[in-house]
Amino acid sequence: MPEKILCADIGGSFIDSAVVHDNSVLLARQRVPTPRDDFQAFALALKTLADPHPGVALHIALAGLQDPETGLCSAANIPCLNNRPIARLLSDLLERPVHIGNDADCFALAESHQGVGRGHDSVFGIILGTGVGGGLVIGGKPVFGKNGLTGEWGHGPFVPDIRNAHDLLPCFPCGCGQRGCVDTIGGARGIERLYRWVGGNDNRESRAILDAWRTGDSAASRAIAHFLSYVSSALALAVNITGATVIAVGGGLSNAADLIDALDIETRRRILRRTDEPLVLCSSLGNDAGLIGATYLGR
Repeated sequence: MPEKILCADIGGSFIDSAVVHDNSVLLARQRVPTPRDDFQAFALALKTLADPHPGVALHIALAGLQDPETGLCSAANIPCLNNRPIARLLSDLLERPVHIGNDADCFALAESHQGVGRGHDSVFGIILGTGVGGGLVIGGKPVFGKNGLTGEWGHGPFVPDIRNAHDLLPCFPCGCGQRGCVDTIGGARGIERLYRWVGGNDNRESRAILDAWRTGDSAASRAIAHFLSYVSSALALAVNITGATVIAVGGGLSNAADLIDALDIETRRRILRRTDEPLVLCSSLGNDAGLIGATYLGR
């Protein structure tokens, strides 16, 4: 293992970078805006970050996917990366090895090796942010499926799409083109949709809805009850399929410890393997998880 790796956690808004020593010590941390629509500007931004560290490998946690067979990337919020072999192009430009992984996979890797999943053979890492994402690590290694699609528990019809029943079931259209995906109700925007769906009469943001839930507000309580029921059911299915013994939670909603505690209780009620041990746990690595997880790519 090299002594240090240059890591970048690349999202639709910012590139967070650091030189990571011994997989966990973050130095020379920087944050710059992500050039979303101009690949030359994107490559130049990374070159500027990398030039002070000649010869140091670059590992990227990307808010997108890299096809493990073709190397082509796709990133909904960074259009300039779509259908390009980003790792190869950057490796040629920066004159160093470049490895790319999905940011949720990197999160799961970090929590598996150094976070709440340490000591567990099967770790499911989930992101509850604007929407939902996930990554699966078994035996310390990420599981990569066809086209890099694994752990995507947020997509696929989950809430039944029944004609004339949309006032009875929170079946919302999803950005993936389907209806009723967990992604539509499982993140911060999902809580806001549920709040309006149950009759909340204002445009409260998720934090305000959670605050209202804590005080017993009727509409907020109904919205969170739906959130907990559907999200815990989806997670229970994921646990029953994968055998995961811990679910590490990242993203903005992981800051609501009481919400995650309630989600843990509901999920354990629904799985086949009965356990009194906590299953759904807030990340212990926080915003460093993407950078730390990226160090394990390519090994």
